[in-house]
Amino acid sequence: MATFLYKVGRLAFRRRHYVALLWIALLTLAGVGAASAPAAGASSFSVPGTEAQKAFDLLEQRFPGMSADGATARVVFKAPAGEKLDSGANKATVEKTVKDLGDGSEVVSVADPFKGKAVSKDGTIAYASVKYKVSGMELKDASKDALKETAQQARASGLTVEVGGDALTATPETGSTEIIGIAIAAVVLVITFGSLLAAGFPLLTALIGVGIGVSTITALANALDLGTTTSTLAMMIGLAVGIDYALFIVSRYRAELAEGREREEAAGRAVGTAGSAVVFAGLTVVIALVGLAVVNIPMLTKMGVAAAGTVAIAVLIALTMIPALLGYAGKKIKPTGQKSKILGGGRAKSAEKSARPNMGTRWASFVVRRPLAVLLLGVIGLGAAAIPAASLELGLPDDGSQPTSTTQRRAYDLLSEGFGPGFNGPLMVVVDAKGSKTPKADVTTVTDKIKALKDVTTVTPATFNKDGDTATITVVPDSKPSSVTTEDLVHGIRDAGAQVKSDTDSSVLVTGTTAMNIDVSQKLNDALVPYLILVVGLAFLLLIVVFRSILVPLKAALGFLLSVMAALGAVVAVFQWGWLAGLMGVEETGPVMSMMPIFMVGVVFGLAMDYEVFLVTRMREAHVHGEKPSQAIVTGFRHSARVVTAAAVIMIAVFSGFISSSESMIKMIGFGLAIAVFFDAFVVRMAIVPAVLALLGKRAWWLPKWLNRILPNVDVEGEGLRKLDSKDSDPDEDRELVRA
Repeated sequence: MATFLYKVGRLAFRRRHYVALLWIALLTLAGVGAASAPAAGASSFSVPGTEAQKAFDLLEQRFPGMSADGATARVVFKAPAGEKLDSGANKATVEKTVKDLGDGSEVVSVADPFKGKAVSKDGTIAYASVKYKVSGMELKDASKDALKETAQQARASGLTVEVGGDALTATPETGSTEIIGIAIAAVVLVITFGSLLAAGFPLLTALIGVGIGVSTITALANALDLGTTTSTLAMMIGLAVGIDYALFIVSRYRAELAEGREREEAAGRAVGTAGSAVVFAGLTVVIALVGLAVVNIPMLTKMGVAAAGTVAIAVLIALTMIPALLGYAGKKIKPTGQKSKILGGGRAKSAEKSARPNMGTRWASFVVRRPLAVLLLGVIGLGAAAIPAASLELGLPDDGSQPTSTTQRRAYDLLSEGFGPGFNGPLMVVVDAKGSKTPKADVTTVTDKIKALKDVTTVTPATFNKDGDTATITVVPDSKPSSVTTEDLVHGIRDAGAQVKSDTDSSVLVTGTTAMNIDVSQKLNDALVPYLILVVGLAFLLLIVVFRSILVPLKAALGFLLSVMAALGAVVAVFQWGWLAGLMGVEETGPVMSMMPIFMVGVVFGLAMDYEVFLVTRMREAHVHGEKPSQAIVTGFRHSARVVTAAAVIMIAVFSGFISSSESMIKMIGFGLAIAVFFDAFVVRMAIVPAVLALLGKRAWWLPKWLNRILPNVDVEGEGLRKLDSKDSDPDEDRELVRA
């Protein structure tokens, strides 16, 4: 592979005009496609195989036009102090608001609180329920704006009016955080390269790659039902790996220049060596993202595949566009150790300063001398950080986790005050009595069994469909939606339903937003182990091919699991236990978002393997070229530690920007990914990895002879390039490459 990529690098360097035009054409084509494509809303959400989804599907069949999964809004009213809502002026305001709420084209129904008994016992709090035709993620902005405007008009009368429910679901604005992340990345790149031009290349190619990927997703969004969140994930991951991959190749190019090679030869060797690491690092990210299909949630699968496509583009653009840009830059890109004049280059260095080993060399030498102490300190530290993960509770955020400044949170609190905490998460029980001879009797039995359960506040009378073979029952728990008590109640109702089914011909299903959240959390939890086995297993096999070793890939996988567990422990400590909650801006603690573990595994695994492949490949290269294992570790750090550190700092800065988001979910993802990258890059890759390799010595690179014979030789370390001489290179090799 190294030889093939070497030819690709030289070809791109030599034919840079064609390469640049090709990528510009692709960017233009994708941009035109995105601009001309019909606008797409948020992706439809379904969770095949869950009981809540089965109930939704059944309601669509038996209650046509009900829009079982449609968005809901609760407009909550509170009378001024000393007044009640049924007084003349207050009642008139509520009734006018209810009338105005029903004018929207997507509105199915609006329930008058005075007619529907939706007024608290003391008469001070009431709510109007608004039902929409489509889900909250598909609701048009015009409908959301009309809802907000109607509530604002009602406030003018002196009432307290807040809006809750999923109708106001919105994708958080993250543009400012992305700009901050890119700005920090630019600063880190300038410090790393000592050159504005060299620092600009990774940013430019990453933005081009993300532009092509996101524009393509936008162009196909309507046809493939991709939704707005898909492009957000693709942008975040594509930007991250795009900067990393280009950073690795530009850094290697400068190192090759420092060894005295001509620029075209240096570009070829940079792509042949660092480019090989980029290819395999990219494959691990693609495996992790495509592997999300294991969860069997269509929206998550689409997001993973789309993001994987953006990663593939980032790999291709790093292998071709970077050497082309290096060709344009010419002598403006300095060898490693030299800075541009604007950043202080050209000043003579003292012999003592030039001979001084860099920070990476000094750190690696220390680890090689004290490997056991460093290993124990790293493992014990991460183990201590992982302890809170044993108390991990999973759930999905609701309005109760919103900041108190939001109308959703204030509506949530008003409903809890007037009707009890469980009122914010009612359960819908669906009784399918189509095969029963006594449907009404069966429904009565179900109702009685639910009333007999503890933690139940209210059970409404059953509502039958036109055929009289299906009924819905609303159950209000006495605990908040995200609590363990409510989850236990859902399981209790399902257990009672199983008993009813064994005694009669009717089946019982529990659904609603709360039940759906519980089912999604369980589905994600059940998929975590299979996902880990698939992703880590495939990557383990891939790394065996890359490093031609058993113990190095095993060490990489175990180190990753340790860093992820430590990161999950930190997430639990902050967002579930409340440690440093004030510093992080966490206003409400509660269960950790259910997709957090599997999301962290997928994203962090890909990024962690980037650092593993790039760092250890340099060590492997030095070892193959004759250095002793301990010296190879120091050599690897001398050439790679600075680049890996820069890449990790960039990622941490990008992810940390999301901690300031007002959305608890985004805040949690930002913190979790930032702390995971910190643990993995600086504790696992920079400390545990060299310590383990130092302890193993030559055994680290052991591979059974029979396995060595059957494994393909991908030559990531560039052994084949030693046979090439830039002075005797074939002038027609670019044509040979095209024919190949």
